[in-house]
Amino acid sequence: MLVLVVDSSTPAVTAALLEVSAGGVALRAQRSTVDARAHGELLAPQVDAVLADAGARPGDLAAIVAGLGPGPFTGLRVGLVTAATMGQVLGIATYGVCSLDAIGHPAAAGEPVLAASDARRKEIYWAVYDGAGQRLVGPEVSAPAVAAERARGLAVTLAVGDGAHRYADALGLPLRAEPRYPDPASLAALAAERIRAGAPGERLTPLYLRRPDAVAATARKPVLP
Repeated sequence: MLVLVVDSSTPAVTAALLEVSAGGVALRAQRSTVDARAHGELLAPQVDAVLADAGARPGDLAAIVAGLGPGPFTGLRVGLVTAATMGQVLGIATYGVCSLDAIGHPAAAGEPVLAASDARRKEIYWAVYDGAGQRLVGPEVSAPAVAAERARGLAVTLAVGDGAHRYADALGLPLRAEPRYPDPASLAALAAERIRAGAPGERLTPLYLRRPDAVAATARKPVLP
């Protein structure tokens, strides 16, 4: 089954095309550009590009997998709206996966690992995974020092992800170089069981973890001095 994967939860805007079969997940095409300010401009052309690279058409897709975040509102919604709209138009199922899982799961190698992405405001989105790549804690958003203290209590020995690199000094953990951003093959693999089973599509609910900066006015402002 041909599956489209999209993720816009981090500065890396990613689209990929993968083949999901009984034997596993195989990457057919991938485009990823790191640009925190151009999610809306980049994602749709990248979707077109990976389809062209694989010689496929939208009608060939069996499902769509989207990274649910956590991530900043403006960027994250681009991927989720794209996935939801394409799924509705094409009449195919959409499945969501926590984007941090696609960093922590492939990085796990027999010992607990902290996966982190940049949450801005001197904070990180983070989660802790056991040696088999199963999430133990999170996702949460906090200052790096808070995440580091929690991680030490869980015997974490490694950190991975762009947030871990940005705040390496505060975390005080050895770094794993890759994956720095959500890995599309891992996103597909984490949804593969649902895809193979033909499970009903899911509503793509974003993991914002923060309230929006913009809030409705609580009272009318006078227009006269």
